[in-house]
Amino acid sequence: VNACVDVVLSGVKLLEALGLEPGDGKNHAVLNSRQDLKEAFAYFMEKGAAAERFFSDAESFHHIARTASEYPGAQLYVGGNAALIGQKLATNPDLKILLCGPVGPKLHELLDDNVVVPPESMQERDEFHLILEYQAGEEWGQVRAPNANRFIFSHDLSNGALNMLEVFVSSLDEFQPDLVVLSGLHMMEGQSKEMRQRRLMEAVASISDIPTDIPIHLELASMTDQDFMSNIMHQQVFPLVNSIGLNEQELLFLTQAASGPHASLASWSGVPDVGVVSDILFWILKEHGKTATRASDLTRIHFHTLAYHILVTVDGYWGNQIAAVAAGARAAGTQACATDIIDTAKVFLKAPLEFVTSQIEAPSQISLNPDEPVVHWHREGISFHFTPVLVCKDPVRTVGLGDAISAEGLLYSEVYPQ
Repeated sequence: VNACVDVVLSGVKLLEALGLEPGDGKNHAVLNSRQDLKEAFAYFMEKGAAAERFFSDAESFHHIARTASEYPGAQLYVGGNAALIGQKLATNPDLKILLCGPVGPKLHELLDDNVVVPPESMQERDEFHLILEYQAGEEWGQVRAPNANRFIFSHDLSNGALNMLEVFVSSLDEFQPDLVVLSGLHMMEGQSKEMRQRRLMEAVASISDIPTDIPIHLELASMTDQDFMSNIMHQQVFPLVNSIGLNEQELLFLTQAASGPHASLASWSGVPDVGVVSDILFWILKEHGKTATRASDLTRIHFHTLAYHILVTVDGYWGNQIAAVAAGARAAGTQACATDIIDTAKVFLKAPLEFVTSQIEAPSQISLNPDEPVVHWHREGISFHFTPVLVCKDPVRTVGLGDAISAEGLLYSEVYPQ
């Protein structure tokens, strides 16, 4: 239920256009000023890590957004995880997609013809999100980016309040979907704690109204509030969904918020260790997934990081995992390079060619075989499917990559009727 217009441009060039001088980086949970923006951008650029923040000052934000959208070379795209997943699924001519998010005139014009927007979802003004990109090795003052990534910020009130969630759920009766994809919970971080708590309970009530025979996938995104993450996990959102999509930042944040395995790890260094990642994924499904004694629907997690993807499923609920995880990896390579098929001259392997499957239990040692790039292992009724990613050397566009990966993985996933 989150949709917006993404304004994509060089972060360094925008900050220069705003007259901001390079300086020391500093993390801010919420951006209250241009100074905060400058410091947070430098902080994450130095780490080469993706991040998303709420900009609290409406007037200042609209001025920055205008400067950005009018900047020569700035590109306007469909934005918001929900709209991006919908847009990716809509490239399949046999699918019809229902999108409920705040859809303004520019966004409506950018959406695929296969995307249906109910009239109640239309609004007069677009919500803009600013995507500040930087390239590997790019410098700003003393800061040098170790790899290409982006910093995202917005002053987005309607997505932040999940305004369109009830419209979405009430439109499902008529639309009769085969799959529901939810995203946008992270946008609520800009709200006060009371408002957020109330809205989360209303969201849970709405999601509970979706017929149980329709699988639900929840796409997570960058968050900073551990209590809020813990609420999403424990207070009924995880048990209501069948599937979750997330990246390495969200996975680590999740285990830190709930004191799970490897929670003392402050951040990843380089490519996330496969054993550590699979320990956390296993724990999520063991603690919050469907078991004989737990009333949870959660049976699938699609994890993606730059170098590799892992699809984890509780046995007996999903099929076609090899194709699904491979399709997600293929989507990452083609979309980042903006090519129709993988061009081997434009990609490289960053995944470990040998790894252990756990850092806690007696692990298996795995060596990748290029002829069978999807590796499978098993742990107490849970299956893991791992594939390396052919990483684009010079990415054309990194935004929405996780959404494209999750959408493509869902398209190839087979859910068994229960």
